[in-house]
Parts: sequence; structure tokens; C-alpha cells
Amino acid sequence: MTGIEHRPAGSTRARVTTLSLGGAGIGNLHHAISDDDADATLDAAWQGGIRYFDTAPHYGLGRSERRLGTALRGQPRDEYVISTKVGRRLDPVVDVALESLPRDAEFDVPATHRRVWDFSRDGVLRSVEQSLTRLGVDRIDVLYLHDPEHRWEQALDEAYPTLAQLRDEGLVTAIGAGMNHADLLARFVRATDPDLVMLAGRYTLLEQGALDDLLPLCERRGIGVVAAAVFNSGLLARPRPAPGATYNYEPAPPELLRRVNRFADVCERHGTTLPAAALRFPLAHPAVVSVNVGCRHREEVRRNVELFDAVVPVHLWDELRAEGLLHPDAPTPTQPASTSPSALSPSAPTSSAPEPPGPGPTAA
Repeated sequence: MTGIEHRPAGSTRARVTTLSLGGAGIGNLHHAISDDDADATLDAAWQGGIRYFDTAPHYGLGRSERRLGTALRGQPRDEYVISTKVGRRLDPVVDVALESLPRDAEFDVPATHRRVWDFSRDGVLRSVEQSLTRLGVDRIDVLYLHDPEHRWEQALDEAYPTLAQLRDEGLVTAIGAGMNHADLLARFVRATDPDLVMLAGRYTLLEQGALDDLLPLCERRGIGVVAAAVFNSGLLARPRPAPGATYNYEPAPPELLRRVNRFADVCERHGTTLPAAALRFPLAHPAVVSVNVGCRHREEVRRNVELFDAVVPVHLWDELRAEGLLHPDAPTPTQPASTSPSALSPSAPTSSAPEPPGPGPTAA
């Protein structure tokens, strides 16, 4: 058994697993994978104990949703949680032969649809109907506004009330928003009544700015937080940063690489690894209910489950704080995750591919 547990999605009946799978990779983010590879990835997640799966129409122009729905079709519906998103409407490209279509700019798929920012009531309802069809389900467990900062007024005035109505009618269990800006997500929480929010890249071992406002606010309000992109676009995905490591999907600056190597030094002294600590750290905060990691191959899933189950000695956190590498108020884990000795080696490899992004403006 792994250290994966279930936590409530806010005050709703939905329960998410503490490790969850992001669906950008199975939507062919940057590189194509086959349907069989996507199915194997999702099967490895299920076998590893993951029961919360996040996706979006944006990921592969609907390919991620279709692949996820196909893979989960034989599983009991009440045993897993799906979240998807609204805000980018997909309009089909007509009167163009498939072989003549260009490739999508971010996902390695034919550009069969155009993305249109749309947080109108009609846009939300159309997007939900299309997602239900692609997923092959009769309800959505969690529905997020996808990067609402790009159409803030419309998102608050039209999209959010539509989500609240869908929740009241039982078509959606939990609602919220996904962004990579902690300050704007806090603003959203103050203006609405969400159950769950997804924060990408802004509450990680490397960054804890969300402690200043968003996380205390969500804790007081009983709102769950899903911490996505916890490897900071690959910078924390290996025991030490690889050549060409990225931060926010751009080359990491030298001073940041030096700081990450200081984290790695401390991890090695305590017999653990940087990615194992990165996976476990966010869950120590009482508002955080899940760590969401994107994977495109089954080996990546298995490795992340193993890392999630690794022992992270409690004294590691004390030294990181003493070194000035952690926010002084950051909660840290008080108990080891488990006793999985194979995940302890500092030289153990992790996936070489950058982590598929969470709900940021570039690809989520």
C-alpha cells in the first residue's frame, strides 16, 4: 500500500486523493503519446492508488478528456473524482481536411478546434455539455474556472454564478478556480463561495508566498487547496537540477539553480531526495488536500507514487528552515510518509521530462 490518502474537497461529499494526476501530459503536451501509452499511464495511476484526475478541454483540444473517460469507463463511478475546467471554449474548424490542418501550438495534435476565451453563461454550459460527452460521464465532480484572470469581470459576473447553479442542481459536486497567481486566487475566494481551488506552482518547496494570504484564508473558510506544478516546471523533479532545467517553463537563472542545489544538499544529508521532499511538503498545510502532478508515461506515475511514499525525515524540515530555505511560518510534515526504502536513494532517477503544467496561462 502507498501513503496516498483521501481528503474532503472542502465541505462537499467529494473526497480527493492526496496524490492526484494532471491530464496535460495525456493530452500530448509538447510531445505526442499513443492512446495505448495514455491508457497505460492512467492504469498505473489507478493501480498506484490515485483516484483524483484533473483535466481540461484545453489539454490536447479535448484529447485528454476523451482519453481519461475511456480509461475510467470500466471503474466504479463513485470510486474516483474528475475535475475539469471552463473558460476556453472549443470551436471546431470546419471545411478543412484533417491532413491539411496545422499542429496545435502547445499540444502535439491536429488543430481541429480553435480555443476561444468565454466565461459567459452560455459558454460555460456549452463547455460542460461537451466535457460530459468527451468524458462519458453523467456528472462532473469538480469544475474549475480556468485562468479567470484573463476575463475577470465576466468570470465573476457570469461564469461563477453558473457554476454555483450547477452545484445547486447536483450536476457538479464542487466548484472553484485554477490559477498560478496566489494573490488573484485569494481575491477570487473573497468574492465567491468556492469549495476547492487549484494553485499551480506557487506553493512548493521553492515558493511559499501563498502563506501570506491565500492559504490562511482558505483554512479559515474551509476551502480545499490543490497544489499543482509542485516541481516548478521540472526544477525540483530530479535529485539535482538537470542541465537546461526550467523554471516557469523558461531556463532557470543561475541564482535559482544555486538555491535549488542548497535544497538538494540538505536532502542528501538526510538520506532523501529533492523530488520526494517536494511532493510531501505542500500537504503539511491544513488547507492543502492534494498534490497534483502531471505524467505522460506509466514509468513516471510509478516513480512519483514511489517518491510520494518515501520516508522524508522530520529533521530535514528543521535544517531547511535553519538554512533560510523555508518560510518561517510554513507548516512541515511531522511524520514520515511510510517506510519505502527503495525511494530513499539520493541518486534514484526521476522522469527526465519537465512536469506538465498546472492551470497557468500557458497550458492549463
